[in-house]
Amino acid sequence: MHTLICGSMAYDNIMVFPDQFKNHILPEQIHILNVAFLVPEMRREFGGCAGNIAYNMKLLGGHPLVMATVGDDFDAYAARLGNLDIARTHIRHVPDTFTGQAFITTDLDDNQITAFHPGAMGFSEQNSVGEAQDVTLGIVSPDGREGMLQHARQFHEAGIPFVFDPGQGMPMFNGEELLNFVDQATYVTVNDYEAKLLMDKTGQTLEQLAKRVKALIVTLGAQGSMILTEGKQIDIPTPTPAEVLDPTGCGDAYRAGLLHGMQQGWDWETTGRLASLLGAIKIASRGGQNHAPSRAELCEQFKQHFNYMIEL
Repeated sequence: MHTLICGSMAYDNIMVFPDQFKNHILPEQIHILNVAFLVPEMRREFGGCAGNIAYNMKLLGGHPLVMATVGDDFDAYAARLGNLDIARTHIRHVPDTFTGQAFITTDLDDNQITAFHPGAMGFSEQNSVGEAQDVTLGIVSPDGREGMLQHARQFHEAGIPFVFDPGQGMPMFNGEELLNFVDQATYVTVNDYEAKLLMDKTGQTLEQLAKRVKALIVTLGAQGSMILTEGKQIDIPTPTPAEVLDPTGCGDAYRAGLLHGMQQGWDWETTGRLASLLGAIKIASRGGQNHAPSRAELCEQFKQHFNYMIEL
């Protein structure tokens, strides 16, 4: 059973400004803003929604297939995927482009200034869901606009259940397009801010949207998450993390837990708890792919937090 993950592959370039942005930005001069921040600390992380989801699924013992477009600078990431035994069969190289790049500068108050270059993501429609074999579940995560539209349609036409995960890609679509995504999808997952945006754009309440899919999952940060399914709401608690270091990639870790539970045929209570556990583990490490618990450790932590056992 393979899970096809359609979404972005990206490098996250993370810089720390050892001061506060507000000390260097004059409010009365923002119409001619011209500032530079010296950032002595910088690190480069492997990221992108598809990359992060696949990484976490692999931790769980799943079989992720990544479908993405990447640029000329992908060699280091390709080597990493090889070391992780994550297939690159459906990762397409687009010549004369960069792999998606995020440039994130954070100050001492945890304010962030981010620039994102999509690069090869803009060619994601060159991939087709039909090229992948033995796929029993999929997800459409943030990617190029045309690619997201195409991959959702292809999953639907092929009768393959899939999760619609609009994330930061939601502003690219109008209300009618978003409703079409929802109607094609089997499941929808958003965070609390995205849920409000989805309601505003579609003119639908969460309850109305939930009736159009098998389950609508909304993450609520430290307050856990909720799953709306079959006319009821299931509240999912979240474990207290060991530390709160970096939220980057927590949503992707959560989605990997959802996909794994779906593939195993688990009930929503257990599926949601596994997803929440992965998010809590991820937030205690920097970057989207630096946490590395074993499956035995994940099972033990699940038992500690939720008082019953699972097998991965």
